[in-house]
Amino acid sequence: MFEVHTFDPKTLSWWFDQLDNIDLDPPYQRRGKLWSDRDRAFLIDSILNGYDVPKVYVADFAFGRAQLNTSGKQYAVIDGKQRLGAIFDFFSNKLRLADNFEWTVNPELRLGGLSYNDLLQNHPKVASRFANFNLSVMRVITDDEGKINELFVRLNRSKPLTGAEVRNAMGGIVPQLIRDLCAHRFFATRIKFSTERRQDQNAAAKLLLVEFRGNPVGTQKPNIDRFVDEGIKAQAGTEEFARAASRCIEVLSRMADIFSERDPLLSSAGPLPVLYWFIRETPPEKDKLIRSFLVKFAKERRDNKLLAKVGGRNVDNELALYDQLDRSTDNQGSIEGRVDILRRRFK
Repeated sequence: MFEVHTFDPKTLSWWFDQLDNIDLDPPYQRRGKLWSDRDRAFLIDSILNGYDVPKVYVADFAFGRAQLNTSGKQYAVIDGKQRLGAIFDFFSNKLRLADNFEWTVNPELRLGGLSYNDLLQNHPKVASRFANFNLSVMRVITDDEGKINELFVRLNRSKPLTGAEVRNAMGGIVPQLIRDLCAHRFFATRIKFSTERRQDQNAAAKLLLVEFRGNPVGTQKPNIDRFVDEGIKAQAGTEEFARAASRCIEVLSRMADIFSERDPLLSSAGPLPVLYWFIRETPPEKDKLIRSFLVKFAKERRDNKLLAKVGGRNVDNELALYDQLDRSTDNQGSIEGRVDILRRRFK
């Protein structure tokens, strides 16, 4: 079953009253906080000044509990999370009107910088205009997880979704395993790079891919997408994928013990497949030596670059090769070459 209907007209205040019954962060969604406060305030400006606001799509689980309804709430946002988040934050006084806000109905009113509570107390007509604005919402009724995922991807096709965001909305076992890996304390506490656009899931997908293949393979987007497709086609025969994830978790546990909290060595996601395979192939009894080795190795690379820049005679060609390979970070040969260099220098 898959049906899309226009929701009966409901005001913003009605939707705010439903806040506890709305899952704003289902698995297929983008992560929040992508809009700046300026963008969010501009949406409130548009509502108060009567401009059109794009449709919001919500899954309605009132007609049966779909597999995708992991939160147990009646509604889950498919498209429009940033809009609803801005609206709810304005109601909650966590967001204010822009300082240069002008209400076209009465430009003489000085409303810039005011919160919703300020409007209620001093300008109730303006507050009422916001609260009673009818948001255009589409109700999606389905018991098919894949249909909701497909709708999310289609609605966002023209938007700059990252590969990880699209991949996260796909079906099969692999996206769920990737999310499980990202819940590991390594990703939760050790990495230092941004995760707002699911960079952690992209990195986790690469680690799961090389573990599943059993050797360092190319981790370019087409390879990861093909891997996700394999998981979809596998259907019942997913044990091999689950075993690879278990092995991956074992290595991530070692990495969590090796690296420190928000480790500067993990400021970029690019080297993770190299570090993962290097640590995977190193005996666990050597784990206590790995971080100090990597710190020393990073310093040697920096010093070697400076030496090469000034035309020094004692340039380390192996370190120069590592830097050259590092430019093609997802290439199979690059990953294998860097792992080999790390192994040799570690010994």
